[in-house]
Amino acid sequence: MAITVKDLKSIPKSQERIGKLGRREAIDGMLMSLPWVIGFVLLTVGPMIFGLYVSFTKWDIVSSPKWVGFDNYVRMFSGKDRYFYQALKVTFLYTALSVPVHLILDIVIASLLNMKLKGTNIFRSIFYLPYILPIVATVVLWSWVFNADYGLVNYALSQVGIQGPKWLQDQNWALLTIVIMNIQYLGFGMMVMLAGLQRVPIELYEAASMDGAGWWHRLRHITLPMTSSVIFYIIIIHISGSIQTFTQSFLLTNGGPNYATYFYMLHLYNEAWRSFRMGYASALAWVLFLIILGITILNFRLSRYWVYTD
Repeated sequence: MAITVKDLKSIPKSQERIGKLGRREAIDGMLMSLPWVIGFVLLTVGPMIFGLYVSFTKWDIVSSPKWVGFDNYVRMFSGKDRYFYQALKVTFLYTALSVPVHLILDIVIASLLNMKLKGTNIFRSIFYLPYILPIVATVVLWSWVFNADYGLVNYALSQVGIQGPKWLQDQNWALLTIVIMNIQYLGFGMMVMLAGLQRVPIELYEAASMDGAGWWHRLRHITLPMTSSVIFYIIIIHISGSIQTFTQSFLLTNGGPNYATYFYMLHLYNEAWRSFRMGYASALAWVLFLIILGITILNFRLSRYWVYTD
């Protein structure tokens, strides 16, 4: 069909209408995102900037902030705060123990739930349920389970002739007990891993099986490479969450025994709301932010060597 002069004259008008429609859609999009932007500025960016300012001051909430420069940071790293390095040590040790356990269980359980078997939907709900339950309620429940005198764990061990440890009352077991307790929060990572497994083409497994590949070779050469981006995301989330652990230590041990579970967030809380050193607590918060940011950047740098993107 030949293009007429009338058609050529109508092209600028069509482009003008498209341009107006695009501008209108852009304005509508900005208006719809405006509530989120306002909330982000007022509830996230604003408090962060204020917290950065307060970290250079001495402030007890009651009186006005007094500028002290880098004194809070000098106190932190010079050893004047005798609990700072202990809190870092406990937090990093907990993260080193917790993240690999969670990652392995995420992969294993997601792989089992990815099988085409009856009842898998029920088990998916069961594994995800603790993640959405109130954390205080679950922590109190686990405190009964690990009670040294009448807890279910020690009772079960006594039935086979084993004297159970004091768990949360023993400084050699307290941190490991919290690691074991937090295994219940597999729901999020497990569901994300399950979604990643369902993206792997079934044809790859069928071709590998025809070539005689066993489950280990399929896992190593197909599953892990094809879900490496998902695993990378889960690692980032688990590390960030582990470093910010607070409730378990606060409710169960209050940092004890002998500061064996004295997490960084608990130290920050004590400085802010028990000692009312808000300036120093803000400095602790910013150091924590920089630690998480640095670990995240390092993980992104290392991801180029093992994360496969198609």
